[in-house]
Amino acid sequence: MKQTVPAFILLLTLAACGGASSDKAKTDEKQEAATATGAAYAIDTTATSVQWRATHKGGFAPRFGTIKVSDGSLNVENGAITGGSFDVNLHTLLTDSASVTEPDKKASDLTGHLKSPDFFDVEKHPTAKFVITGVTPYDSTKEKSLLPGATNLISGNLTLKDSTLNITFPAQVTVNEGEVTANAKFVIDRSAWGISYKTEGSPENWAISKDVEIGFSLKAAKK
Repeated sequence: MKQTVPAFILLLTLAACGGASSDKAKTDEKQEAATATGAAYAIDTTATSVQWRATHKGGFAPRFGTIKVSDGSLNVENGAITGGSFDVNLHTLLTDSASVTEPDKKASDLTGHLKSPDFFDVEKHPTAKFVITGVTPYDSTKEKSLLPGATNLISGNLTLKDSTLNITFPAQVTVNEGEVTANAKFVIDRSAWGISYKTEGSPENWAISKDVEIGFSLKAAKK
């Protein structure tokens, strides 16, 4: 039996330096977590990856990189995901050196800046968390997706720093007897979680796009 349904993120997680795309995840107030019923599937953290992409205003100087999922699980019943949650270790946030081409700049410097109190303040808030609140069928005539082949809409509470909001985004997920795989790509507004460089109206913060593109590839195995 093979069915498709949604799952994740986390992951979510992000970069905090802007983004470049139009298909934003719907953002709302925190909601009640879905009741997780059925068999448990453990997230394979070695086979799961989260990518981020961000730019300055106007889309120039794109930056991109990865963050690792540190823990998580899904529950599946009758071939459908019923709930789950994921933790992302923000200490593992990295900037890809291929995205920093200026001779006077280093990827490691941006990585350190993103982890600093200017953005994620990783020492105080080392973990981002995503908790599934709902899964519904995806209708391509009503929704836009950056990732072709989306099968479902996933809703979940995303916690960054000390703020939690609910986001909804398309995902392509396949559920087999002993394995779940999921892929997604969407955009969030970093400022909704209070992530701003210096002050909200400062020239420095204005120059950075608020949009951050998130992508993930997830694998989970039945316990």
